[in-house]
Amino acid sequence: MIRIALANIPFPATPDESITLTIAAIDEAARQGAAIVCFPECYVPGYRGPGKLAPPPDPAFLQQAWSIIAAMAANANIIVILGTERCVDGTTGAHSIGAHSDDAALSKTAVVASALVINSDGTIAGFQDKVQIDPSEEATYTPGSDRRLFQAGPLTFGIVICHEGWRYPETARWAARRGAQVVFHPHFHEAEPDSYRPTTFADPKNSFHEKAALCRAAENTCYFATVNYASPGSPTTSAVVRPDGTLQCYQPYGEAGVLIADIDLSTATGLLAERCRTVP
Repeated sequence: MIRIALANIPFPATPDESITLTIAAIDEAARQGAAIVCFPECYVPGYRGPGKLAPPPDPAFLQQAWSIIAAMAANANIIVILGTERCVDGTTGAHSIGAHSDDAALSKTAVVASALVINSDGTIAGFQDKVQIDPSEEATYTPGSDRRLFQAGPLTFGIVICHEGWRYPETARWAARRGAQVVFHPHFHEAEPDSYRPTTFADPKNSFHEKAALCRAAENTCYFATVNYASPGSPTTSAVVRPDGTLQCYQPYGEAGVLIADIDLSTATGLLAERCRTVP
């Protein structure tokens, strides 16, 4: 058994607030005995969606934020999956580490939606970039190119980010076929005007998204842990789905909080993922 936490918390008003809210959620997850906590898509500095007044990409801010959050992870002795972004050179695709020195360099910056995995001792395990981006994101984010697995004691896990988890089943299957017992799914999903406002998970009247979460778990015999921002009328929420495709738990819609789930790794066999002959 391992205890996981999903940080279903509000959209940060500023990049600095994204750090403050992240630290508070890490502290709460650790207080409740979680071994790992996952945050929504691009939580630091905040998802660059329609109507979101985000400042320009800032590699120096990100480095500072990651360092602060890594120190908190070590202090709390907890693994952190941090939804974030990475700045890359838009002309070469190379990842930028330091701050940009001039406006010309900044103008060439491209942004990759990513998830940073921080070990419980504060060291960096690595990044999982978002490979499949939504068509609406093409003017904002640059797609990544590689997939990887992460290890945390007895737990092997993968990460699929928002759109790629909903619409591309092969992304979750890639991880499950290689031994992932849990696929974490950071996402961003806010209510649109006149949209349906669900109160129960996978409501038949709602969109396909939460049904897809049930499918990702059942079709791969693994846990699927999806985590969203807390927002009024949220069309999807944070939830954990068991390897048989049944719902284990979910966060009340729009309600901020840290969702806790104890998962039995022995049930996440990856059997159906392994039997699939149509993907690598």
